[in-house]
Amino acid sequence: MRLTWWKITAIVLLAYAVIGGLLLPVPELTQLGETIRNLYYHVCMWFAMMILFSISIAQSIKYLRTGLIEHDIKASSYAGVGTYLGILGYATGAIWASFTWADPNNPAFASFGSIMREPKLIGAAIALLIYGAYFILRSSITDMDQRARVSAVYNIFAYAMLFPSIWIIPRLLPSLHPGQEGNPALNFNDIDARMRMVFYPAVIGWTLLGAWIATLNIRHKILLEQKWFAHEK
Repeated sequence: MRLTWWKITAIVLLAYAVIGGLLLPVPELTQLGETIRNLYYHVCMWFAMMILFSISIAQSIKYLRTGLIEHDIKASSYAGVGTYLGILGYATGAIWASFTWADPNNPAFASFGSIMREPKLIGAAIALLIYGAYFILRSSITDMDQRARVSAVYNIFAYAMLFPSIWIIPRLLPSLHPGQEGNPALNFNDIDARMRMVFYPAVIGWTLLGAWIATLNIRHKILLEQKWFAHEK
């Protein structure tokens, strides 16, 4: 495995994010405390997820235009890694919420089960389930060309559903999640300058790591396809 410049960059940035996230000072907020350091994982993973999903849909569109199977392979690989990052982001967010939102004096959010009914968590779960159905759909179709066409169309639908389920509907409902008026990670009034020094490199690092994993998966799938064609001949 050859380490190219962008793979080395991914390693360096993630190492910086982990070490800097542990050692660099953070704002002293009573409600969040040291859990605010989870921003470098929970939010950054979701940013990386959206970028990988965007690459995936671009590959699906390319497949519909060209019919080249390699674009379908790339679309499924980037969508797969994006979904894994989304699951990790969801898990870290749910755990974070259980430590910061649970309030014995607030019956609506006094338990982890109640927190899981929070609009943004529900919207995120719906989005991930939609992408989970994408892979179930792919596995149910044996014909390669038909699978690629149907998957490409569904991928476009799944990507379009991200915006109402994650960004639009949850903002229309009462929520304890920050960012009702925008994304707090991008609002310079909501995130400390010291945290931005780690946050943005972490976003790039997680994205490059996801792309790295996706490229390995793509190479593996292409080798399997070539082996299958050789066997058929």
